Amino acid sequence: MDTKVRERARVALLTGNEAIARGAYEAGVAVATGYPGTPSTEILEFLSTLPDVYTEWSTNEKVALDVAAGASMGGVRALCTMKHVGLNVASDTFLVATYTGVRGGLVVVSADDPGMHSSQNEQDNRWYAKFAAVPLLEPSDSQEAKTFTELAFGLSEEFDTPVLLRTTTRISHTRGVVQLGSRRAVPPRPFQRDPAKYVMMPLYARLRRPKVLERVRRLAEVAARPEFLRVELRDPSVGVVTAGVCYGLVREVLPEASVLKLGMSYPLPVEAVREFASRVRRLLVVEELEPFLEEALRAAGLPVEGKAFFPQQGELTPELVRQGFVKAGILPEEPATPSPSLPTAPRPPVLCAGCPHTGPFVALRRLGAVACGDIGCYTLGALEPLRAMDSCLAMGSSIGMATGLALAGTAPGPVVAVIGDSTFLHAGLPALVDAVYKQANITVLILDNGTTAMTGGQPHPSTGISIRGDPAPRVDLASLCKAMGVEFVRVVDPYDLGATFVALEEAVRYPGVSVVITNRPCVEAPVKVRDEPFRVVPERCTACQLCMDLGCPAIVWTTETYEGRPKVTIRVDACTGCTVCAQVCPADAIVRVGAGQGRE
Repeated sequence: MDTKVRERARVALLTGNEAIARGAYEAGVAVATGYPGTPSTEILEFLSTLPDVYTEWSTNEKVALDVAAGASMGGVRALCTMKHVGLNVASDTFLVATYTGVRGGLVVVSADDPGMHSSQNEQDNRWYAKFAAVPLLEPSDSQEAKTFTELAFGLSEEFDTPVLLRTTTRISHTRGVVQLGSRRAVPPRPFQRDPAKYVMMPLYARLRRPKVLERVRRLAEVAARPEFLRVELRDPSVGVVTAGVCYGLVREVLPEASVLKLGMSYPLPVEAVREFASRVRRLLVVEELEPFLEEALRAAGLPVEGKAFFPQQGELTPELVRQGFVKAGILPEEPATPSPSLPTAPRPPVLCAGCPHTGPFVALRRLGAVACGDIGCYTLGALEPLRAMDSCLAMGSSIGMATGLALAGTAPGPVVAVIGDSTFLHAGLPALVDAVYKQANITVLILDNGTTAMTGGQPHPSTGISIRGDPAPRVDLASLCKAMGVEFVRVVDPYDLGATFVALEEAVRYPGVSVVITNRPCVEAPVKVRDEPFRVVPERCTACQLCMDLGCPAIVWTTETYEGRPKVTIRVDACTGCTVCAQVCPADAIVRVGAGQGRE
């Protein structure tokens, strides 16, 4: 094999997430943990396909970081991945792990989601680095995602600290050319008992605090190293300080500008920025979300501008960056180019065709329940046409909120907490214990579809398989609820609308905590669930719209009418054969595709 062929074999087109996984692998990571959440999910999924690394989907992000911290204390390199809100869950451990430090390198990945493509809030986790006093690395493309991950493990061990690696949706999911290397053998550092380092009681924590502060000072010098700081001097009329994905946007929109690109965004190499500022006539900061860099540089006495021109919300795009430079007077205003505008029909998000959550939502609506929801696909139950969910706050919040609402005594109907199986195990267990302890008059509806569906079908402790697909112990949700003190527990097939309605009706009348568990697999899980599809017999359809109230995307209106109302038809290619629409049809107009014209 010639040299060019060998070089091509060592290059791959990877997403940022895959590049992080590859960087951790080549850095000799031994343990990798996390909880699935877009845009971070693929890191652990990709890493689980590589040999010689223990990987796990943990019950929640705090558990994931606890496991990774324990592995680090045991002397091996550990990686912990999560989306931005996951770091909120893990923050109790994260903010103390900075005091204990590490033994084996410990890298925490936070994948932020500017624009809230798949999140309930828009959160800038760069502040967590300053809060915890840990170094923050921000890659700007896939190659840097791999390189910075490798560097992060070295930094962690050199400075006895966890390292926060922050990406954003665009970095996580965009592909780029990545130079591959070989996995390095990193011998474990033998475990050593050291209570003064690892036991954070007040006496020892006070002794560790000065070490944390001194470490930040030393890291500010490291941030100016060439591997983390890039100075590109071009036109001296304007200089831009930036990091992460914004670097590429600035280079695209203003290619002649002088740029200082930060690879380590905290602690800041202030003197290096000051030197750069002295060589340009005007200094701007381009960053997504909060003015994290801008405020730090202004506090250092530098005359920077930023959020006066660039939005503080949403994901930056080349057009938004261009508009910002126009507002700043750096680029000329361009005449607007009219674009053809074609009317489009609104397409609100809906549950998938055949989703097992649809039936329970129909039952809740008919019961007049006030439903406190949770994080997952079933959040879509709040939208038309189901209109059956009244709140959604954070992972596991549904049960606690339902308890509080029941205590308030103002709900116009029975109070129900709706939560998925993975979310229940993630953060619902303590709230259920609390509800039982308080004897709260609530019903907990656990929508068990056998997977972590919204993030792509990852396993959890109730699925019976591991991240690699190997058999694993399976937590029985009904037995678990009974063990926690719940006396009323029912398990029901959500495709059986009658049984689902009866179970929920009995549950909401029960004086105290009741639990109803639905148990149908997600139709879009890695193993797709499909049965013989249904069709509509046109001459029977009375256009009553009951089937349309299910919100199933396989059911659509036709141009044919009945008494002025449009009739419906079923897209056979989209139908999963769940039977729910046939159960609600009062005219028996919905039948199996293979059924005859006679009444069944």
